[in-house]
Amino acid sequence: MDGAPIWITEADVTATMALPDAISALERALAIEAGGGAANLPKTHLMVAANDAMHAIGAAVAGAGICGTKTWVNVGGKSQTVLVLFSLEDGRLRAVVEATALGQMRTAAMTGVGTARLAAKDARRLALIGTGKQALPNAAACAAVRDIEEIRVYSRRAGAREALAARIEDELGIRAAPAASVEAAVADAHIVTAITNATAPFLSARMLAPGAHVNAMGAIVPVRVEFAQDVFPRCGVIAVDTIDGVRALSAEFRERFGDDDAAWQAVRPISRLIAEDVRRPAGCDLTLFKAVGMGLSDLALGIEVLARAEAGGMGAPLPERVRVPPRLR
Repeated sequence: MDGAPIWITEADVTATMALPDAISALERALAIEAGGGAANLPKTHLMVAANDAMHAIGAAVAGAGICGTKTWVNVGGKSQTVLVLFSLEDGRLRAVVEATALGQMRTAAMTGVGTARLAAKDARRLALIGTGKQALPNAAACAAVRDIEEIRVYSRRAGAREALAARIEDELGIRAAPAASVEAAVADAHIVTAITNATAPFLSARMLAPGAHVNAMGAIVPVRVEFAQDVFPRCGVIAVDTIDGVRALSAEFRERFGDDDAAWQAVRPISRLIAEDVRRPAGCDLTLFKAVGMGLSDLALGIEVLARAEAGGMGAPLPERVRVPPRLR
């Protein structure tokens, strides 16, 4: 616990942790949350343009003695994210983490956790909707927990979906092909993962095959929407990363459940599914997992990265902090 705080670079993050490690770290933290040993700081955001937003999230894990906050602004699809870790023992700064790669792994790891719990065991076909920076890690997360044999990729730009399909084959070794439409991508898919900035629903119940699992990972502010309301009635299990976060930020869920606390009882936090070892029910039509992002996800990975970086002598020491009183005149 002694020593100067460190700056952990993206290279340090990726050297210390791979996506399967991130999925395991996240599952452990979610189990701690279910037992009352971790808590989230409510996510907040500020729209700085029509579809650009500034975000802040945080969490504390008492058992690890660490709390932290992550902040970033997304402008035109570009951002530089930092995670700041503090000691719960004495309040001192432990580390500043360059967190773009960590954030990609966090989002993907959450997809992996939801897919591991709710997708059919024999799921083999994945439809991936969206080709942004989160798309490839999300495909990898599904492949980490299921034996994916085929991935169909859709986005509005043909060149982007063709390029991502080629990257999937090259980097993941899984057969992949661009799809000409959302409907073509999701037809007969066992898993559908949406990771977009869409502001109107593009995924409807009629497109989804019986037995499919849907990961809705992209619409993380109220101006964004990915799936239509007719998806909900077909779902045997509806799970989310955080009830409070989804109630505040998901337009799809807000329209469906509103302010009706009784109606929200149908929605289960993924931490509770882990604690109770809930899996996909036999004969279930659809399952749905929605994530808007929460501080515990990033903190879970940050704690693991910090421990590994310190053990490996990684990270650059930050300048010693010298307290100086404010100038009053």
